Amino acid sequence: MPEALTPSELKTILHSKRSNIYYLQYCRVLVSGGRVEYVTEEGKQSLYWNIPIANTTVVMLGTGTSVTQAAMREFARAGVLVGFCGGGGTPLFAANEVEVNVSWLTSQSEYRPTEYLQHWVSFWFDEQKRLAAAVAFQRVRIEQIRKHWLSATMSREDTFKLDHSRIESTLLRFEQSLPECSSITELMAQEAVLTKSLYKVAATAASYGDFTRAKRGGGVDLANRFLDHGNYLAYGLAATAVWVIGLPHGLAVMHGKTRRGGLVFDVADLIKDALILPQAFIAAMNGEDEQEFRQRCLRNFQRAEALDVMIDSLQSIAQQLSQVSK
Repeated sequence: MPEALTPSELKTILHSKRSNIYYLQYCRVLVSGGRVEYVTEEGKQSLYWNIPIANTTVVMLGTGTSVTQAAMREFARAGVLVGFCGGGGTPLFAANEVEVNVSWLTSQSEYRPTEYLQHWVSFWFDEQKRLAAAVAFQRVRIEQIRKHWLSATMSREDTFKLDHSRIESTLLRFEQSLPECSSITELMAQEAVLTKSLYKVAATAASYGDFTRAKRGGGVDLANRFLDHGNYLAYGLAATAVWVIGLPHGLAVMHGKTRRGGLVFDVADLIKDALILPQAFIAAMNGEDEQEFRQRCLRNFQRAEALDVMIDSLQSIAQQLSQVSK
């Protein structure tokens, strides 16, 4: 009998340092010999593949998958988020909806940290302090876009010739509008203008032609499909970040009035435009398939330490506004 591991031993790798996000399809996920494995069928042969749960943040279960109760117990012990999704990773859905087509099964634990939840609720019921938190989120978002769009790595992309002055002026306009926003509604209106401008800048940089954002698939438009796919990956990381530091998904600062579990969307916005948006256009122009694009996104997440950015931002904003509230 293999020696059983305690939940604390399984969590020796911090979530922000874990390297694996799995998308599985046409397989069974189960526990065998004390390990979580997925089983694929090849002819008359069953092949077993190990899932290193202690080094995994998210598991996405796609078309033709099943998971056992024992496997879910082990995922919960290791703090792995599990999401049920359609083919190719989109759309995501599960029994506990966060928003239509997007949800995560978060493992339940009475030992989740309380420090940051207490910081968060100390300011959350004050509308002006929620606005201050939302503005702080947008400043992190701008910082991440500047850092990654204007990086040496991006400048080496043959299919993405970015006009640096144009992206700088776009970000500067948005940055200057932030202090003038007196409500979440005004901030969301400015954010919508920024997002539309970023799509236009990216489409031009990739020589993509006319582009209109169409959510949930976008039909045959490859960039739209890749944007949906990459965004769902970002939602998985955001759900992990929010769960790790003990914040309920409903305590949003921007999306709460229009989306259930809006804090996940708030946190995903920190890195979505910086890491997903340009890659969707680059991958579309390169003719990549869903799997190639997914690997492109995951490499980008790891290189940019995206989960660290999310967790650090949540912690610092919670602490700063908690101190202001005292």
